[in-house]
Amino acid sequence: MPRPYLFFIRDTLPQPAAHLIQTVQCANAAANLGYPTRLAFVDRGRTAWQPWRWVNPQPQPVDDAFARFFNIQNRLELLPLAMPWPIDRIKHKLTNASTVACKYYWPRHLAAHTALVHTRDWNFAKAALKRGVPVVFECHHHTEKPFEPEMATHPLLQVVVTVIDTVRESIVRNGVPEKKVVTVPNGFNPQFLARHPKAAQGWRDRLLTPPFTQLVVYAGALHEFKGVDLLLEIAPQFPQVKFALAGGPTEQQQHYRDRIATLGLANVAVLGFLDQHDLAHLLQAADALTHPHLLGQAATFTSPLKLFDYLASGTPVVATRIPSLENWPLATQIAAWCDPNQPLAFADGLRQVLTHHPRPDQGFTPDHQVLQPYSWEARIEKILSHVDAQYRPQQGGTP
Repeated sequence: MPRPYLFFIRDTLPQPAAHLIQTVQCANAAANLGYPTRLAFVDRGRTAWQPWRWVNPQPQPVDDAFARFFNIQNRLELLPLAMPWPIDRIKHKLTNASTVACKYYWPRHLAAHTALVHTRDWNFAKAALKRGVPVVFECHHHTEKPFEPEMATHPLLQVVVTVIDTVRESIVRNGVPEKKVVTVPNGFNPQFLARHPKAAQGWRDRLLTPPFTQLVVYAGALHEFKGVDLLLEIAPQFPQVKFALAGGPTEQQQHYRDRIATLGLANVAVLGFLDQHDLAHLLQAADALTHPHLLGQAATFTSPLKLFDYLASGTPVVATRIPSLENWPLATQIAAWCDPNQPLAFADGLRQVLTHHPRPDQGFTPDHQVLQPYSWEARIEKILSHVDAQYRPQQGGTP
């Protein structure tokens, strides 16, 4: 059995956050390609108190609940790293989950059995390099702190991956050799291509009670800079439309439920966080999908994770022109582009889409051929093409 391709993230899974969805999708894609793949993550749950898990962490299969949460298959192995109290409860270097993962679990239980590390955690990447294990490091945000020269130029640091060129520039500026840094956009989950007309109609039956006849969906974090307030501002202009907001932690959801009540908006519903399986159905139920992101610092690096899955649903998309989308590879697939921070422009774009792209009874059909080069599997293959052949994990099964 070949040594596994190890993905590591310093969070507990499953949780509703874009960076966690991105990491899980990457690991799942590697497993789908036939690489023996493990996803290691921090486990702070009740079972973290079981002592045998501290000295013998064991991989486990993806269960149905986890697969539904992320809408993935079951070829991936999960490797929860137990973090009992006081780890991450008491602020100290020795009780930090990163320290425990890098100083204990990695050298004692993981390093000898790992072919390649893939992570967004720089501390874990450095720990792997120091043990002589090659690394793929992902960095999706601007960094102002210089990378340690001996790590940034380490021959086993195979590639630093980002999703947008502006972030690539800041990575290079902070010490990583230009030849090591590549821009690879995020991808879409092929599971979103499967059609679910009955489930989609169920969402329409639930949400489109009279007088509403059309469904417009926003999926993602419920932050003001994401443009959620812009949608609330234009909602009164569309009395026939039900606006559905899906995503966000509980406190964000409550904030917008309160705001919607204060504004007296009867045509806006906060659905809460949906697992990726159910989200696929909701996106297919919609007449239009929205990406109303505002200008600001985040607009210079934000990764349009949801836009890929939006397009995989086939439903037409209304989006704002923000800097991070200037060279987005699927820009021509967006039904309507609007200037950012302009509610009237966004309303006009949405009105145009709802008028000129009527929803078929069985829902919209995605363009498989255009999307295929941007699957998560295609992304992993592109990343591994930048890894020296001697360090690439060996495929150990039929994908």
